[in-house]
Amino acid sequence: MKKIIGLFITMILAAVVLAGCGEGKNDNAGENKTLVMATSADYAPFEYIESDKSDEIIGFDVDLAKAITGKLGYEMEIKDMDFGGLIQSLKSGQADFVLAGMTPTEKRKKNVDFSDIYYTAQHMIISKKDNGIEKVEDLKGKTVGVQLGSIQEGKADEINKTVAITVENRNRIPELIQELKAGRFDAIIIEDTVAKGYLEKEADFTSFTISDDPEEAGSAIAFPKDSELTDKFNKELQKMKENGELQELIAKWFGGEN
Repeated sequence: MKKIIGLFITMILAAVVLAGCGEGKNDNAGENKTLVMATSADYAPFEYIESDKSDEIIGFDVDLAKAITGKLGYEMEIKDMDFGGLIQSLKSGQADFVLAGMTPTEKRKKNVDFSDIYYTAQHMIISKKDNGIEKVEDLKGKTVGVQLGSIQEGKADEINKTVAITVENRNRIPELIQELKAGRFDAIIIEDTVAKGYLEKEADFTSFTISDDPEEAGSAIAFPKDSELTDKFNKELQKMKENGELQELIAKWFGGEN
């Protein structure tokens, strides 16, 4: 009888210990939760890969994401994909947030939520110097390349309403550059901060900026609809604006103020 009682007590103690261990794992898992950031790593200096050095994704957006997630106590994993698939990655649960120099347009707001604006840039039209394109009107009858799913794609469609152009899209920015160099595109539209690096490398490129709707300007962080992360990220983003951390990152990656 004593053996039976002893065995019963031992089983109860073991169950308690196991239950305690289980709770500890859950707590630790909660504290060390990993957030998945989706991006399109072809958008230097926002996010890109220096393939001659490593396979690591680096850039302004990456540093910003690391800063915010770190302050909130999260680990972070980055998923690289085509820009056109970023919104869907949030809707399907593949990612917790998107940081990819994305503009919070009204169309996108129907599918996802956005943080406050963290950086503002302008559209830039790039062409070869011998193409004679110096203003929007010079694009008439030309083929213009844009990134699929980007705000520049919408801008090209807008231009096409008043200046007849042929709009073609590609998944990645380097593809646009190659098509322009090969003469298959007469011009391309990308963000000015992204264009800067290419303009420094390509001596036969020329460019000019075009204005945008002020209500649809700037880059923001995207989240699934009603995500609790939106408010959390906004609070940390505001702190970074107030204490100068955001400006330090802007100076690091863009070499100036914004």
